Amino acid sequence: MRADARRNREALLAAAVKRFASCGHEVSLEAIAKEAGVGIGTLYRHFPTRESLVEAAYRSEVDRLCGSVDELLRDHPPDEALAEWLDRFVTYAAAKRGMKGALQSVVASGSPLFADARRELLGAIAQLLDAGIAAGSIRKDAEPEDVLRATGSVWQLGEEPDWQDRARRIFRLLVDGLRYGA
Repeated sequence: MRADARRNREALLAAAVKRFASCGHEVSLEAIAKEAGVGIGTLYRHFPTRESLVEAAYRSEVDRLCGSVDELLRDHPPDEALAEWLDRFVTYAAAKRGMKGALQSVVASGSPLFADARRELLGAIAQLLDAGIAAGSIRKDAEPEDVLRATGSVWQLGEEPDWQDRARRIFRLLVDGLRYGA
């Protein structure tokens, strides 16, 4: 892919995530193209359907979240890296909430989207926990599956205006619990 085409694609994905998170899945494709600074034709060249844009935007957010683990572990002690990663998870959750309706149609079409995302998320959590256990800052019995299930609490918070703040508080409690007995 040419450099300008790659930039356009990345701009479209960033704009889509931002618009889906703030406006929901009914946002117009024209609004996304405008936000990205490209024409609607450019959007359709990269993403011929709304579903293909939604799927690519969602995969991009999962990749961004999971791809941040190495940087976080390089810049922070493992328990703090986990706390920062969970904070970023809240941002990911906001985007996913906005895409909820559109994601359901993607998954209904047979896409392995959620299974792929789950696998990536478990891998990222395992890497963070393993580093924390090795450093002695995370309890030895911590399991990636348990942490992933605990992140599911964000989906139970409803549409209350402060759900992101509440999710961050819950995740701070989770990290404190993972530190206990380390």
